[in-house]
Amino acid sequence: MSKLKPKDVDDYISNAPSEARPHLEELRKIMKSTIPDIQEGIRWNVPFYRNEGQVGGFDAFKNHASFGPWCDEIDPEVRNALEEKGYTVLKRTIQIRYDQKVPATEIKKILKEIAKNNEVKKAAK
Repeated sequence: MSKLKPKDVDDYISNAPSEARPHLEELRKIMKSTIPDIQEGIRWNVPFYRNEGQVGGFDAFKNHASFGPWCDEIDPEVRNALEEKGYTVLKRTIQIRYDQKVPATEIKKILKEIAKNNEVKKAAK
């Protein structure tokens, strides 16, 4: 995808390749519905989300969308579930090919854990 500086998430998605847009819209919907008071913006020229701390973001590539949760490592149980379903999972990134469905259940689980951790960190300050 072109790395022009998008002004907001709508701009980013509208300028993404047409095959990427449904995945990006779904990732956005999951982020907003899982953590209702999440703040949406652009960081590093991609959609990025915060809530009591950093949560994560997503990006579009030629053959896949990428979801990057802001965590040290994706939970091994979630990683295994995703890999069994054919997703490529790196240390902190899930690649979702355009011929695959967005793994909403697993992403929601990751987001809830990040939000919980952010709350604990905030309370400890």
